[in-house]
Amino acid sequence: MNNTLMSSPLSSVLDGLFAEAEASIAGIRQEMATLSPEERAAMMASKTEYRVFYERAKDFPLAVSRETGTLLYMLARSTGARNIVEFGTSFGVSTLHLAAALRDNDGGRLVTSEFESSKVARARASFSAAGVADLVDLREGDALETLAKGLPPSIDLVLLDGAKGLYPAILELVEPHLRAGALIVADNADWSPEYLARVRSPVQGYLSVPFAEDVELSMRLG
Repeated sequence: MNNTLMSSPLSSVLDGLFAEAEASIAGIRQEMATLSPEERAAMMASKTEYRVFYERAKDFPLAVSRETGTLLYMLARSTGARNIVEFGTSFGVSTLHLAAALRDNDGGRLVTSEFESSKVARARASFSAAGVADLVDLREGDALETLAKGLPPSIDLVLLDGAKGLYPAILELVEPHLRAGALIVADNADWSPEYLARVRSPVQGYLSVPFAEDVELSMRLG
């Protein structure tokens, strides 16, 4: 059985990105320490002020953990996902895990969005070096615009890992395309109570469960 995730060149690219992410932790903590808890909470949950935080963090990978990355690969691989949408590319760590699953599922399309130009350039270089650029449709700009059109008609899996305050709005964009049984993974979803209220309500058409402290996994019921 193919396992692109654990094979070169993709595994080598991921090792380098994870090492960079680990080295950046101190810088992120220092950056966040300049904000009061109230300022930090307001910025993370805001639907308008999120750009302030992400512009300050433009040089940081803001990567998912290895464990979350492996989970993303497993979910996409085991469900036979062929069409995936990601909100928040950053340096492309999570994207690489999902693209590896698509490769091992015999192909597909991953639509992902990132508004920070320097991160877009870094991510494109990583996708090329990892040999998965042909699977990734990376769109530069505000996800409320880039994901508002041209999505696959049937989406198998969604990853939300951008500005937390926009999770409900991004869900609105992708929801008409979600197939029955589609999975939505939301990282750090606790920063978006509105989003959690929606996906945790069966009357909204979802089944949802929190795990690993900061991840929410939801399934579209129909």
